[in-house]
Amino acid sequence: MEVRYLPNDVSYQRMTTGELRGAFALENLFEPGLITLVYSDSDRAIVGGAVPVAGPLPLLATQKEMAARHFNERRELGIMNIGGEGTVSVDGTRFVLGFRDLLYAGKGVQGIEFSSKDAAAPAVFYLVSFPAHTTYPTSLMRFSDAERSLLGSASMANKRTICKYVHAGGIKSCQLVMGMTELEEGSVWNTMPPHTHQRRSEIYLYFNLDPNAMVVHLMGKPNETRNLILRNRQAVLSPPWSIHAAAATKNYAFIWAMGGENQEFSDMDAIAPGDIL
Repeated sequence: MEVRYLPNDVSYQRMTTGELRGAFALENLFEPGLITLVYSDSDRAIVGGAVPVAGPLPLLATQKEMAARHFNERRELGIMNIGGEGTVSVDGTRFVLGFRDLLYAGKGVQGIEFSSKDAAAPAVFYLVSFPAHTTYPTSLMRFSDAERSLLGSASMANKRTICKYVHAGGIKSCQLVMGMTELEEGSVWNTMPPHTHQRRSEIYLYFNLDPNAMVVHLMGKPNETRNLILRNRQAVLSPPWSIHAAAATKNYAFIWAMGGENQEFSDMDAIAPGDIL
């Protein structure tokens, strides 16, 4: 498991492009036949990917970083499939996940295992975990059942659908809030106007990008922004002091996941575009 210590809201301003990428961008989460995990000191999030090919992949705790007997001993976990059909086994119960389905596994679960229906078109499981103080039941939500909000407009190039899975009105959790946004053809801007979350951190995973497409992700304090170029299936860590918004060379989708002391989806401090520098 890789460990990331994020820079503070002053030191990032002096970092090179390579240093910014090394701190905030997660570029290689999805490796065939492996589980890849990154531990962040921002709200103690763990972000990862599991791509089962030859056989099942068990999710194991690491003693050095987690000091736990099993991964969910003191944690909760959100799992979204962005690949072919696959199965997640939670303490012996099997859940079949199609494209954009999400499974929540609560604190206390002891055994989690990932597998693919077809090795030639494997499942690609995206994992986000935060510490948990109580137990909520393991729950599966299909993409078709997620709560939807239509936002933006074609004239502003930000017409999009927000799909909420783990939130106050959906799957219950301790800290985790998780969902997905899909932009329509011709729309490229997300999260405009941008905002910060003083009470929680956020993680974006961009996907459904063409191989030659790119996302220009904006980060940093509103009056001292930086950008990161991200590709398909790459993620970015966003601490509470940083804005998070982006534009791309064509439409795309992204998974957002938050953890912290407040789960209210609307708890954000908006920044007017005219105040962004």
